[in-house]
Amino acid sequence: MAGTRSSARKAASAAASSSPTSSPSQSAAGKDSAPGSKRKGGPTTSPQAKRGRKGGKKEQATIEDTLPNQAIEDESKDTEMKDEPEAPSAESHEPASAEDVSTEKPKQEDSATANGETSEEKPQDATAIEPQQMPEADAKQNGTEEANQSTGGDAVEESPKREESTPSSILEKGIIYFFFRGRVGINEPSDVNDIARSYIILRPLPHGAKLGDGPIGDAGHNRMLALPKKVLPVSPKDRFMTFVEKTNVTMEEIKNSLSASDYMTKTAGSRHTPAAAPIGEGVYAITSTGRETHLAYILTIPGEVSEVQDDVGLRQRGSFVTSAKNPETAAPAGASLPKGAEYPKEILDEFRGRGWMPLEPKLLDYENTQFLIIGHNDDALEKATVPQPDDEKQDKQEPKEELEKLEHEDELRVEHLKGDDTVFEDLGLSSKEYPKLQTTW
Repeated sequence: MAGTRSSARKAASAAASSSPTSSPSQSAAGKDSAPGSKRKGGPTTSPQAKRGRKGGKKEQATIEDTLPNQAIEDESKDTEMKDEPEAPSAESHEPASAEDVSTEKPKQEDSATANGETSEEKPQDATAIEPQQMPEADAKQNGTEEANQSTGGDAVEESPKREESTPSSILEKGIIYFFFRGRVGINEPSDVNDIARSYIILRPLPHGAKLGDGPIGDAGHNRMLALPKKVLPVSPKDRFMTFVEKTNVTMEEIKNSLSASDYMTKTAGSRHTPAAAPIGEGVYAITSTGRETHLAYILTIPGEVSEVQDDVGLRQRGSFVTSAKNPETAAPAGASLPKGAEYPKEILDEFRGRGWMPLEPKLLDYENTQFLIIGHNDDALEKATVPQPDDEKQDKQEPKEELEKLEHEDELRVEHLKGDDTVFEDLGLSSKEYPKLQTTW
């Protein structure tokens, strides 16, 4: 039964996760386990981030480069949403008052700013320090060679039967990754105040896809979302703006955005931006429950959430109400990009003059799309996966059942691949250049 966990399954999973590879017998045993049973994540460390690869080029401006100074300064100021109009509620379809749309997190002034430095952001006239290139021998020994990572995956399998049974309320499904980056000069954050920015990476899958063994191949349809609030919403009072920073890009472009970098400032000299650290991987679905849409997820990595995930707001199973902003309506000061998403007329017409509409996957295919993610109190996944009458009439799977089935397939894939290092294998990252998956501060 989907979602069932057994002690025998946990013991087998613990043994599998302690070894970087799985034997054929282990693979066969894993495939007989019930969907939803979880592997146990082993202890992880967070080594210092290495420098980025030479020659990486910037394809487009990042959120940090485009947001106004009053919105992001020293990569520590939280995005304000206090004057947000018509923001929807997680528990009600009625527009929320402006005061309800912002939950301010504790701020911590950067020590460099306190000492009189003007900013830790990259100045326009900054002189970049050329990153050192990893020796070829090291690149071949790191276990995740670039030549094979970004295009060598074959885990996604098309299934007409699966597509037929998938409910229409699942608008999109795929693989999801959660990352955060430490503040300038902080390679190993000791709490959430040391985080500069958090990211969500979405890798959509075909509607009828199922997962086999191996890494996920690069179809070039990847999205990178930026969360200026650094943490995820955990209650209906938490309503945080999220931005589409990159869309329809290859994993090479995502990798360049997550890597470490060094640059020069006039006031502080050489500055180091650490590489982003992974904190979770799993499966997701964008679902519709009628008047609302949700971003629902189930984590595969780590097998059990720890203090880092808990502090950031990640749960083993969770979801957020999602609402997209009309780029033609006014935005709160400091809480929007200088340039909004450039939607075609047919999409703008769907807003019908309103400031917000339920988020749909097609909106995520436009850079600078801005949308709110709103927390739930309890039973978040259940609220996001309520079966719809039309799907029940056609005897479709329940949305929760399909998501759990996909997570079970991902769990087996992870066990047979490289455990927690599957994140690096999937994304084409060198495990020597990025911090290990972090579960403790």
